[in-house]
Amino acid sequence: MKSWAVFFIFLIWMGCSSSGSDADEPKNVAVVISTLNNPWFVVLAEAAAENAEALGYEAKIFDSQNNPATESDNFENLIASGFDAILFNPTDADGSIVNILKAKEAGVPVFCMDREVNADDAATSQILSDNYSGCVEIGIEFIKTVGTSGKYVELLGLVGDNNTWARSGGFHSVVDEFPGLEMVAQQSADFDRNRAMEVMETILQAQPDIDAVFCGNDAMAMGAFQALQGAGKSEAVKVFGFDGADDVIEKIEEGKIVATGMQYPKVMAETAAQYAHEYFNGRRTFPQRVPVEVEVVNASNVSDF
Repeated sequence: MKSWAVFFIFLIWMGCSSSGSDADEPKNVAVVISTLNNPWFVVLAEAAAENAEALGYEAKIFDSQNNPATESDNFENLIASGFDAILFNPTDADGSIVNILKAKEAGVPVFCMDREVNADDAATSQILSDNYSGCVEIGIEFIKTVGTSGKYVELLGLVGDNNTWARSGGFHSVVDEFPGLEMVAQQSADFDRNRAMEVMETILQAQPDIDAVFCGNDAMAMGAFQALQGAGKSEAVKVFGFDGADDVIEKIEEGKIVATGMQYPKVMAETAAQYAHEYFNGRRTFPQRVPVEVEVVNASNVSDF
């Protein structure tokens, strides 16, 4: 009897030891990004992963390639793999909700970064740039530079992304007050540099005499600038972007692009990782939307950035 008692005590000890080992394993954090084809989102992804790792967790980056179907596959795979939290940059304000709800049902908290979804009961929290206010400031800069009359083009981002319309809305809340400013073309270029160059080249064929172009992000601003440069119009047409990407900051320093809105992806990434950390430690109540300020960068302050 004594030997059986010793045996059972040994089994119990082994079970407790095994449970303790599992508990000591670091939690896994997934970083799901809309696209890694844009340097700005690479910064967001890497900052999110680095912050999660600095807090003691393992992190892995998933690229949705701006494709809702790929994003859905990513979610299914990481939920099945047992990830403990998701730092998420959505592809679509409506279409991404179902993926967040799948994670929520599986008990996995989701913290949105930069891009918003149209739901208040899906993501644990959404950390977002104040896109509308930022583009109000860009609109003011536009009027100061271009004046109150002239022809301009607007390049929109992804039509399913709320950022696209928040930025466009902020910009138009200013420029539409001046009837002398005529928008001769408004077209989506999907937040993509190459697509923006192609779209701008086509627009220039129909509208060769424009004064300015407002782009919903800096990748499109660079694409538009390339198209204008190819057409010999880069000095005559004023380009405005939004993001604060390094290559656009350089172009502002060189006097080739007028202004951009400086977002802070590292702040959004750090906040999302910190919220995941707090969730793991028992916190359950988070603000649904956390705005992060945007600053205008132009020739007068570019040296500060």
